[in-house]
Amino acid sequence: MQKIRFAIIGCGRIAERHAMHANTYGELIAVCDILPVKANALAKQFNALAFYLIEDLLQQNLTIDVVVICTPNGLHATHSIQSFQAGYHVLVEKPMAITVSDCEAMMQAATSAGKQLFTVKQNRFNPPIQALKKAIDQDEIGQLYSFQLSCFWNRPATYYQNSWHGTELDGGVLFTQFSHFIDLIYWLFGEVRSVEAIAHNFIHQDLIEGEDTGVVMLELQSGALGTINYSVNSLLKNVEGSLTIIAEKLTLKIGGEYLNTIAYQKGNEIQLFNSASEELPNEYGSYQGSMSNHHQVYESLVQTLQQGTIYYATAYEAMKTVEVIERIYQSAKNRPHGISTKTGKHS
Repeated sequence: MQKIRFAIIGCGRIAERHAMHANTYGELIAVCDILPVKANALAKQFNALAFYLIEDLLQQNLTIDVVVICTPNGLHATHSIQSFQAGYHVLVEKPMAITVSDCEAMMQAATSAGKQLFTVKQNRFNPPIQALKKAIDQDEIGQLYSFQLSCFWNRPATYYQNSWHGTELDGGVLFTQFSHFIDLIYWLFGEVRSVEAIAHNFIHQDLIEGEDTGVVMLELQSGALGTINYSVNSLLKNVEGSLTIIAEKLTLKIGGEYLNTIAYQKGNEIQLFNSASEELPNEYGSYQGSMSNHHQVYESLVQTLQQGTIYYATAYEAMKTVEVIERIYQSAKNRPHGISTKTGKHS
């Protein structure tokens, strides 16, 4: 069976992980970045062709099956649509885009081209999350009453300096750091009925255009209540990425830094497993990201294209994540003072 052939647009840190898995589960043909030094380095490492403009890559009629989009968040839609129009499938890094309208345009472009739009939702592969999803689908937890999602990470000033992070291409902390966590709310628990949010920028006022801290209250269509507490102000390092649920037959906290351990479990003793020790978070030098499950993303994608199996995450689900985040930010901005900057001192 012929290997799936990949090209990568955007040669930043996450692209290195994509390149490794693209070459493991298929063949990496080409890479592209507007910074030649980045494109050349990644191309040399994986014996691929280097391009510096997406238009040059897409016009070459290369033997490519899938274009992987690893560019800044705000460019995901444009680069995905260009790739569809050139006749390729697309795998887009999180978030799918930073507006619902862009997500809809991407889905329409995929349909018009007769191609598939694949998205990255690697936190779904965390063993405790997989076990919880199975228990919910088999109606083993009963009615969900409430949940709490906590995301307390660290992003130092160096992360934002001389970078698109924190600009309009970023979209905000919820898109860049925590969209994988927001995805789980919809995937596990269903539609969100109402949103109330407060967001502040405490210590990154001169570095980012949005917030660094937020508190969100949610009511789901099921009637369950939930909260999201998030921040990138944790001292020195990421300290927590957790999900706590209170349900009719189960009280559970999936904790650790990346939803990878069981903090406690009471009630219906469903089979939950901690993530294996070799499954580590994505490393980016001075900071860390979510769990590194990209190999399972590529395994699912290749099986879908070669064997016709169902891909593990739909583009519609990825759009729903963007919708929830949009609603959170709209709620925060609609408050009397919007997303504000705070010094923490009383005036």
